[in-house]
Amino acid sequence: MPSEIQPKWSQEELSGDGVSKKELVVFLQESGSNDFLLSHKLNGKLNNVVKTAKKPALIAAYEDLFASKRFRSDDEQSAADVKQDKPATAVQNDLSEEKGPEPVKYTKNVIKKGTGDRCPKKGDRVSVFYTGQLENGTVFDTNTEPKGRKPPSPLVFKVGTGRVIRGWDEALLTMVKGEKAKLTIQPEWAYGQRGNSAGGIPPNATLIFEVELVNIE
Repeated sequence: MPSEIQPKWSQEELSGDGVSKKELVVFLQESGSNDFLLSHKLNGKLNNVVKTAKKPALIAAYEDLFASKRFRSDDEQSAADVKQDKPATAVQNDLSEEKGPEPVKYTKNVIKKGTGDRCPKKGDRVSVFYTGQLENGTVFDTNTEPKGRKPPSPLVFKVGTGRVIRGWDEALLTMVKGEKAKLTIQPEWAYGQRGNSAGGIPPNATLIFEVELVNIE
């Protein structure tokens, strides 16, 4: 799995009424580097930015984020962390109240029970072995095989921060250390209408992963 941030909405979704200005600002402040936010005047307090920003400008900033790849690094504190009026949990609660609970877009079947006593929290660093395949059985990515003389190494990233597809972010928050599970992720929480041609994933593809959570930090 690539560790860079993946698009959350399609152009069609952005141009409709389903994505609010607040959702766009929250995503951009959490995902963009500080210099990116400064260049688009998005580094103020959340409510102030939402009030003053125009949605077309936010959509343009969203598109520029993925074109320029000026994502926030793991060790860079986001504008959302230091500027927003409310904690992130309050923002998420506001969004839930506006739109209602969102249907879950993945299923999880436990293959092996874990030995850990807690699930990771958003922002925890997790280590994961995985194999991903399409519904027809084609494997498009794995990190469980050795590379030359090097043994397999897990993918390490901060969970729940948009570094991987949403289906992973959501599912891993329900797992414990040592657990192995089969995840079936619908396109909306994977690569959506665009797919990922570089990764061998067609548009609107349901993805199937075997994922093992080997560590939580």
